[in-house]
Amino acid sequence: MQSPRSVTHAVRLLAAASVVAVAVSLPPSVAAADGGPAWTAAPSGSGGGDGRPYFYLEGVAGTVFEDKLALTNTGSKPHTVGLRGTGEGAGAWIVLATPEVKIPPRTRAEVPFTVTVPPGAAPGDHPGAIVASGAGRETDVRVHLRVSGPRLAALTVEDVTVRSRGDGAVIGYALVNRGNTTLTPRLAVRAEGLVGGELLYRSPRTLPERLAPGERVERTEPWPDAPALDSVTVRLTATAAGGARGEATASASFVPWGTVTGAALLVLVLGAGGGAAWRVVRRRHGKPPTTDTQPPTKPERHLAQAGATT
Repeated sequence: MQSPRSVTHAVRLLAAASVVAVAVSLPPSVAAADGGPAWTAAPSGSGGGDGRPYFYLEGVAGTVFEDKLALTNTGSKPHTVGLRGTGEGAGAWIVLATPEVKIPPRTRAEVPFTVTVPPGAAPGDHPGAIVASGAGRETDVRVHLRVSGPRLAALTVEDVTVRSRGDGAVIGYALVNRGNTTLTPRLAVRAEGLVGGELLYRSPRTLPERLAPGERVERTEPWPDAPALDSVTVRLTATAAGGARGEATASASFVPWGTVTGAALLVLVLGAGGGAAWRVVRRRHGKPPTTDTQPPTKPERHLAQAGATT
C-alpha cells in the first residue's frame, strides 16, 4: 500500500503530465543529421554536452525525489516513445508521468517522474534506469540513487574451479558484492605447484564489471601455460574501495596419464600425501576408489604404507 505522501506525489505527477505536451521547438541547427538517431533521451538540462550524463539522487530513506527526462526528436517525422523504469532498487521505485510520449518533429518533450524511496530502504547504492524505446531502437538513462546511512563495502570470491582445456587450463570463479555500495573490483591471481613452486602470478588489475549491492558475476581466467604434471593450488584475491577484500583457493592435479613416467608419478604421489597417493594409484590401475574392508594385495599394501610415512 502506498503512503499518503506517495499518493500525493503520484497525483501531482499526473497533473504535471500536461508539461509533456508543452514541447520546445528546436532550431534547425539541432536537426538530426543523416544516419543519426531519430530521437534521444537524457536527463533534463543536459543539452549541449555539458549537462548530466545520468540522474544522481541522494537522500535518506522515505525521501521522494522529483526530476525530468528530456526526449528530443531531431528528425522530420513524429515519433512515439515508450517509457518504463527498470532494475531493482531505484528502477522499481520510479513512477513516470506517462508511459508513452508522441514527439513532433524537431521538438523536445520533458517528462516528469518521481523516485519514492521506501522508509525501510537500506543505506547504500540502489541503481536503476529509465528505458526509452521507439522507432526501432531502445536506450536507457541510468539512475544512481544513494540512500544515506552507514556504508559497508564487502566482497567475496566464490566457486573457484580449475579445469584443463587443450594445452592449458581455465580458472573459473564468481564475485559477489555482499555490501551496500557499488564496487569496482580488482583481482590478483597466484598459483603454486608441488613440483614447480610458483607457477603463476598476475598482479592486481581492475576488472570491467561494476557490482551493485547483492550482485553476483561469474568470470574465467585463462591459463595457457598451465603445467603438464603437477599438483597446484590457485589463490584468487579480490579487493575494492572501502576496504572490501575477498579470497578463495582451489586445488587441481595435472596428470598426463598417457606419457607420465613411473618416477614422475612417484614424486607426485608421495608429495601429495598418503590419502591422495592411494587414490592416484588406484586410478592408474583402472580401479575406482573404494571403501571396502578387504586387505590390499602386496604391491598395493607397500604403496599404501609408503604414502602413510610421508
